Amino acid sequence: MPFALFDRWRAPVPDPRKIEWLGAQDYAHRGLHGAAGVPENALSAFRAAIAGGLGIELDVQRSSDGQPVVFHDDELDRLTEASGPVARRSAEQLGQIRLIGSAEDTIPSLRQVLTMVAGQVPVLIELKSDGDARIAALCLAVRRVLEGYTGPHAVMSFDPQVSHWYAVHSPHTVRGLVVSEGEDRALPGKIRRRLALWHARPDFLAYDIRDLPSGFAARQRRRGLPVLTWTVRSDAHRARAAEHADAEIFEDAAGQGGDPAP
Repeated sequence: MPFALFDRWRAPVPDPRKIEWLGAQDYAHRGLHGAAGVPENALSAFRAAIAGGLGIELDVQRSSDGQPVVFHDDELDRLTEASGPVARRSAEQLGQIRLIGSAEDTIPSLRQVLTMVAGQVPVLIELKSDGDARIAALCLAVRRVLEGYTGPHAVMSFDPQVSHWYAVHSPHTVRGLVVSEGEDRALPGKIRRRLALWHARPDFLAYDIRDLPSGFAARQRRRGLPVLTWTVRSDAHRARAAEHADAEIFEDAAGQGGDPAP
């Protein structure tokens, strides 16, 4: 009961009208990728998702000149033939680096992606945080790109500071906290999740499918926070998501696989 009272005070549920679109469709994890010539977080993967009437989940990093670019990893090595940190190259330089597996796709900027999507499907934007002082700069950079964008969209992060920043500086932006319990399920982990919730003040949770069912997620869902779940890759995952979540962030089982983080 005390936790429930603190939840209502420190992390109040949003107006249902603000978040009703979140559970209306599933989301393609890093776009609908995995087919030949369609890498993750590529414009071609996002076009495929739009063609399928699916929402899009994507990742953003900050370039050296302060622009949000759509790329999952901190380093270029896994997904391109280049190497080194993403943050040491400008958005223009990154836009010239070809993604492995495609003859045409290069690293897109968030602005390019949103211009292409143009509100046709919802977009979940995960801000990749390394836990340092640049979080505010990344949040601000993304907010600037979102100014004037009228399609359904939300930001989210594992880092509760990201959702907190939007709660303070852009309260109309739908914001989510990404959660993975992992092996941290004892009392200290439960306390950390609660503190993260209270600090983040999210409008929704994006929960690791491997942790569902979760008492914590179920309690938040009952009181009005939508629960999305990642990364759904099998029939067993889909059945679990249908029972314990409002929407899937999924990846085709025949796709590229890779890092399980959203």
